[in-house]
Amino acid sequence: MSTAPSIEHETGHGHHAEPYQGGVMRWLTTTNHKDIGTMYLTFALIMFFIGGAMILAVRAELFQPGLQLMQPEFFNQLIGVHALVMIFAALMPAATGFANWQIPLMIGAPDMALPRINNWGFWLLPPAAALLTLPFILALFGIGDGAVNTGWTLYAPLSVQGGMGVDFAIFSIHILGVSSILGSINIIVTIFNLRAPGMTMMKLPLFAWGWLITAFLLIATIPVLAGAVTMLLTDRHFGTSFFNAAGGGDPILFQHLFWFFGHPEVYILLLPIWGLIPHVLGTFSRKPIYGYKAQVYSFIAIGVLSVVVWAHHFFTAGMPVPALLYFMYSTMFISLPLAVLFFCWVATMWRGAMTFETPMLFAQGFIVLFGLAGLTGLVLADVAADAQYHHSYFVVAHFHYALFAGGIMGVMTGVYYWLPKWTGHMFSETLGKWHFWLTVISFNLTFMPQFFLGLAGMPRRIPDYALQFAEFNAISTVGAFILGFSQLIFAYNIWKCVKGGTKATDKVWEGADGLEWDLSSPPPHHSWEIQPVIK
Repeated sequence: MSTAPSIEHETGHGHHAEPYQGGVMRWLTTTNHKDIGTMYLTFALIMFFIGGAMILAVRAELFQPGLQLMQPEFFNQLIGVHALVMIFAALMPAATGFANWQIPLMIGAPDMALPRINNWGFWLLPPAAALLTLPFILALFGIGDGAVNTGWTLYAPLSVQGGMGVDFAIFSIHILGVSSILGSINIIVTIFNLRAPGMTMMKLPLFAWGWLITAFLLIATIPVLAGAVTMLLTDRHFGTSFFNAAGGGDPILFQHLFWFFGHPEVYILLLPIWGLIPHVLGTFSRKPIYGYKAQVYSFIAIGVLSVVVWAHHFFTAGMPVPALLYFMYSTMFISLPLAVLFFCWVATMWRGAMTFETPMLFAQGFIVLFGLAGLTGLVLADVAADAQYHHSYFVVAHFHYALFAGGIMGVMTGVYYWLPKWTGHMFSETLGKWHFWLTVISFNLTFMPQFFLGLAGMPRRIPDYALQFAEFNAISTVGAFILGFSQLIFAYNIWKCVKGGTKATDKVWEGADGLEWDLSSPPPHHSWEIQPVIK
């Protein structure tokens, strides 16, 4: 993409040097998109380790049959909070951190369009995360009976009858939802109004397209989730019967409302990743991105279809046959635009002059492992087959191939790709490669056995199990601990890069293309004081 002659920036950036005075107030009051992006990414990394620690405790319990370390109630609390933390407090903030850092750089904007709303959107996250985890601490002092124990789906009637941890989760979800909507409005306004002159919508970077669709999905679905948990709150405390069958309500209504949000949420987490992967593949294949328009139209198709396929998550709940057939066929149909994306990703690499730096390794690992998530998703989309797989470990494995291999490994791809641009220093390639291979091997060691456990009939969310499942559970637990501890390499590599190291060039990667690579590494405080003109 060609631009007008690049603008030289003063070293001190004139009056824009002021915000870089140190201290806590800088971070509390900053409206700079880079500072806010950094806070989102740091918060996401911390919550990633907190959520990971919870699930390692769960896997330790499952290492052998029998109750080893904890009571079933606490086991269920750990599983539910792990999922909510990983989805709402780790993956979503990480994707929003990328949006804050990269969208202004990539579209030639000086900052995000609504900077104060941007600051407010971030500072809602820490209290929301505290609300999710606080019931664990209160239970130690004899207050309440611990955190939410219904799984992340909060299904009624269990959630109607649950302890005060459910109330904490409801309020946390409300605050997280407000944060997401504020961020989404900001991203939409920024992309529509602050693009560089000459940057039409069909010249927009794919990462920005991925986030644009994500933002519209969040605005469409978060209010439905908010409505569902508010109805749940009134059922619990104000005598209503939305989901209470004894009062004329319908527990299945909650499932419909929850999954109207819950299924698009998977694409909300993945669309920003699908947007960044082509940039990485093009850079390290030294080729233009293949099928730009096809990928844009696929993003739009996936966004539209994602809100009309929700009920495949509860095929076994008892729907009429026409509804089952509709949701089965529509779920299978959504795989077509996704297949187009896979084709474009592979075609971008085809006959390219590929090199295998850490970001490229993670991008290729993402394609292979996320491909397995897609294939196993087609199996679950079949009504007849789903009757066996539903609520088994097959679903757990599929879900993690989608959201760890697809979501979290996609985030790692983006971090390794853009970290030198953000910090001005190169990370350690050796540590990056160790991190990649340990992650990929231990991830498969953890979750591949769970497919077989599910096929053999092991249900999810149980702390004890029959002896026939023991070997695969032991392998899965060993894999989980290697996977968890190998992420310390990731954190150390980031810390080392932030502290210093080999100076990164402005372009960083030889085959990189896009406006962000025209700026210095790290970029100046205000990215584009004079907007570039796209020719």
